[in-house]
Amino acid sequence: MTRAQLDKQPDEVAAMFDRTARRYDLVNDVISLGQVRLWRKAVAATVDAGPGEIVLDLGAGTGTSTDAFTSLGARAIASDFSLGMLSTGVRRHGGNALSGQGVPFVAGDATRLPFADDSFDAVTISVALRNVHDTTRALEEMLRVTRPGGRLVILEFSHVTFAPFDVVYREYLMKLLPKVAKVFGSNDDSYEYLAESIREWPDQPTLARMIQYAGWERVAWRDLTMGIVAMHRGFKPA
Repeated sequence: MTRAQLDKQPDEVAAMFDRTARRYDLVNDVISLGQVRLWRKAVAATVDAGPGEIVLDLGAGTGTSTDAFTSLGARAIASDFSLGMLSTGVRRHGGNALSGQGVPFVAGDATRLPFADDSFDAVTISVALRNVHDTTRALEEMLRVTRPGGRLVILEFSHVTFAPFDVVYREYLMKLLPKVAKVFGSNDDSYEYLAESIREWPDQPTLARMIQYAGWERVAWRDLTMGIVAMHRGFKPA
């Protein structure tokens, strides 16, 4: 699967990420010009999880994003539906087949999370929600596993807010991003799909309405890097 307009079949999307797992973090650093590191810090600061709290990091891939929560003293679980990503993360964290060093890695589909109701103080997903087959169902599942009063933080590629830059950005997405990925040994077809999925993803207000529809309250968002990504936050009703 290389075209974003095709149905996002879970097994095909998972296989795509399996193929890119080994160099995924490196390519992300390169194609974002290092911005991805700043985005992770912004997410961690917004989640603001401290000692005694439990965070579910969905679409965690190799667990790079999850480390930001454990460094603040919280417990965190890295979950993803790509076994290739999870295996890479476990190896890098020095763990075994079930967990990394202090970070449990759990295979799971965002639309059918393998966790009990009201399990987490916070749930977060970064640049992965647009790859889920059923966005509304995933948002409802996140609500189910979050404790009353708990929070949701979503970081996702969005719509650039500065029109002159948007033209340049779209050209980069569609023409240069797959080529850069290929130079660094990743799967250029996968990044062609990812570029198209970014372009077709809803804008900031539309995603906010989707989050509210799923049952979250006090939904707000903040643009980062001129709207290349946006960070949405919501709370589960108490």
